[in-house]
Amino acid sequence: MQDNWPITTIWSFPDHGKWATHDSKYRGNWSPYVPRNLIKKYSKPKDIVLDQFVGSGTTLIEAQLLNRTSIGVDINDKALKITRAKLKFLSSTHSKIYLRKGNAKKLEFIPNNSIDLICTHPPYANIIKYSKNIKGDSSLIHPKDFQGELRLIATEAYRVLKPNKFCTIMIGDVRNNGKLYPLGFQLLNCFQETGFHLKEIIIKEQHNCKGTKKWANKTLSFYLLAHEYIFIFQK
Repeated sequence: MQDNWPITTIWSFPDHGKWATHDSKYRGNWSPYVPRNLIKKYSKPKDIVLDQFVGSGTTLIEAQLLNRTSIGVDINDKALKITRAKLKFLSSTHSKIYLRKGNAKKLEFIPNNSIDLICTHPPYANIIKYSKNIKGDSSLIHPKDFQGELRLIATEAYRVLKPNKFCTIMIGDVRNNGKLYPLGFQLLNCFQETGFHLKEIIIKEQHNCKGTKKWANKTLSFYLLAHEYIFIFQK
């Protein structure tokens, strides 16, 4: 695996990344290049990295490779099972990994001011539903109601993060029934209102999006969404 180091606020990784146990089988998971770059830039070895939307474990795999202690949280047992399997790879760092079922909005098992870096990728409202009826699952929330969800996520992220440390988070906008919901701007507002200071806004190009292929050969009255936002906040 060769490091791919972007130097501007435009990121593009056409190669999803397949080192260690990474793959793109889990719908919506982010390219490992994203957490790898964020972890290396905004933390140091032995730091504690939190991903409260662990999904298929991409962030935890990179934290392990980069010699960071990691905490992974997800509300979905299926995600936790996939992550446990993918964390079974040989690594020279032997860093500690803590994986737990929980709600990103209620991290009561994590003390105040205890996390060195948050590196996470929440669902984009209900654009991909990861469960059918799990109570508290953010992927079941309609875009029109998602801003309230983001406020709760921001409040808990601010509580657990150490002062002056960073919260890095990727999200994209969504369309539903012809209406555009700017989740990126909503997230930005919620995190700033909670007390975070904005450090960077990175625009990431989307690749291999199933929705793009579906609409590619049709005459459209709208532009296809092909970007996501990576926000870097500081407490």
